[in-house]
Amino acid sequence: MSTSYDTSYGTTPCGTPEVIDRREGPYGEVVLRRHGGLLQIIANGCFLMDTSDGRSERRLVDAALGALDGRPGPDVLIGGLGVGFSLAHAAADPRWGRIAVVERERAIIDWHLSGPLAELSSEALEDPRTEIVEADLVAYVNETSDTYDALCLDIDNGPEWTVTEGNENLYSEAGLAACARVLRPGGVLAVWSATPSPDFAKTLWNAGFQQVRTEEIPVARGVPDVVHLGVGPG
Repeated sequence: MSTSYDTSYGTTPCGTPEVIDRREGPYGEVVLRRHGGLLQIIANGCFLMDTSDGRSERRLVDAALGALDGRPGPDVLIGGLGVGFSLAHAAADPRWGRIAVVERERAIIDWHLSGPLAELSSEALEDPRTEIVEADLVAYVNETSDTYDALCLDIDNGPEWTVTEGNENLYSEAGLAACARVLRPGGVLAVWSATPSPDFAKTLWNAGFQQVRTEEIPVARGVPDVVHLGVGPG
């Protein structure tokens, strides 16, 4: 991967997004842009997220913790580092134990460690509970021997709007079974989505998850974001 940072940001005419860094990696192109006061991540031409809000990412983490019913010091696995909202919110909550974040894009990790996104995540990354795992989440949940109390997924725009074709398997019964294998008894799976997916809720039931439900997260305009929740076998 090639690297070239421009952290001056500057002002671009007519609100045109300014590219700060562009990388070609094993999964395609990843771009970090500044648009006005926002930082944006674009993968293979698909808008992933920006720094405009973060309520959905924070709700993802809170919903998972709430579904654990007061389990002391639970460990959480966060799928996707993104702009760092989920990580920062988890690290700000002393109730969490270990906080592991799986991120497959080296570029995104670098933007947090030494690039423009460090302003959002530096404190969380310094937290001794935090660990960054550079890996593909699909492979990780199939191969790791580690287990967690909660798994929070935010690597796509939802089960029906994946960033890469390979991610589609994660939302199948087989993929959800792999997610369940990294959960401790009664652990919680929380999946962020830009739109509700009744079919995915059914798949969660079919994969053996219990107490399946969908929580809506209001947004400024358009269809609410949602968090799909399911409790693994106990």
